[in-house]
Amino acid sequence: MENNTGKHRIQGLSFRSLADQFGTPLYIYDSARIISQISTLRSKVQDIKIKYAAKALTNLSILKLMRRHGVGVDVVSIQEAQIARLAGYESREIMFTPNSVSFDEIVAGVEMGLNINLDNLPMLEKFGAKYGNSYPCCLRLNPNIMAGGNYKISTGHSHSKFGINILQKESILNNIKRYNIQVNGLHIHTGSEILDLEVFQKMSDILFGLAEEFTDVNFLDFGGGIKVAYKAGEPVTDIEALGKMLSDARETFARKTGRKLELWMEPGKFLVSEAGYLLVRTNVVKETPAVTFVGVDSGLNQLVRPMMYDAYHEIVNVSNTSGEKKVYTVVGNVCETDTFGKDRELHEVHEGDLLVILNAGAYGYSMASNYNSRLRPAEVLIHEGVAKLIRKRDTLEQMLSGQIDVFE
Repeated sequence: MENNTGKHRIQGLSFRSLADQFGTPLYIYDSARIISQISTLRSKVQDIKIKYAAKALTNLSILKLMRRHGVGVDVVSIQEAQIARLAGYESREIMFTPNSVSFDEIVAGVEMGLNINLDNLPMLEKFGAKYGNSYPCCLRLNPNIMAGGNYKISTGHSHSKFGINILQKESILNNIKRYNIQVNGLHIHTGSEILDLEVFQKMSDILFGLAEEFTDVNFLDFGGGIKVAYKAGEPVTDIEALGKMLSDARETFARKTGRKLELWMEPGKFLVSEAGYLLVRTNVVKETPAVTFVGVDSGLNQLVRPMMYDAYHEIVNVSNTSGEKKVYTVVGNVCETDTFGKDRELHEVHEGDLLVILNAGAYGYSMASNYNSRLRPAEVLIHEGVAKLIRKRDTLEQMLSGQIDVFE
């Protein structure tokens, strides 16, 4: 977000003009920032194959932007895979990593020609019984590593539902031998917001070590987990050091085995979080003896992360960028405890002011709902200095379209 003579803008467009054109609440995405993040990852992690984690932000236009810049896609449902196909992705560009789904969904993925990633032993056995060595699969492993931010987004520890535990390696090998399964990839994703490179080192040791036993493997997938900054000066993942670590490990493996494996990563938040903004309007400034609340025209139904994960999102008053600062608690309009930010120091807020919630590109709209029967907002992409509507605001008719009135 630019700060041009005191007026906050995206690619030269002011938030005021965007609110006037599209209304509020409004999700806004900066294509230049997404492209910059892609370039940063490629420049610091050599020869990496990027698979964008579509669940972070699944809009067709965002997926088309990713594909235009050579980024593959990681999906977690058949519906996400279908959306990726509509965005122009070929089946070979799509990694399918579902969890706790029926075997029918795995079969559907095979019929679509997707890269299949299996994360439990019962599914591996069913897959082997049906396909043998006629269709390859990747294995998602659980490394018993606690890493990342909030416990709810840590996915590689021993109590996580994700992945086949590495302690069950013998069972994996028995299934592979019994059904002659072709395993072409190994995958670990330990969670989001990983600062400690030792976590990636442990993942690397596990994956390259197992690749010596799985001779059909041609790629290793390190998942996501690259941390972005939610506050000024907040530490982030050292991507350059990560890139060197992975490159050195691959070269060591190649010298030892004569095999040069592809390296994959599946960033979601890293690519889109900082590119996204939720623009809201102040409905009320409510003073109490204890707290001054700023009530806005959005809520946890449109950005659930603060309430679900205790996630911090910076909030900026773009209607007043230089006035006196006061302390506020910014809350939503949903009939629940619904707080975007507690005890935030903002330039003085008045009714009607526009506030921007930063880092809203990842898991914002994609986790939005119609709770309280409120309509989901529109989405806008700023591309080459032009604001383009990429999703219309919900309508009441649309929200009711699937309901059936049995008393009519």
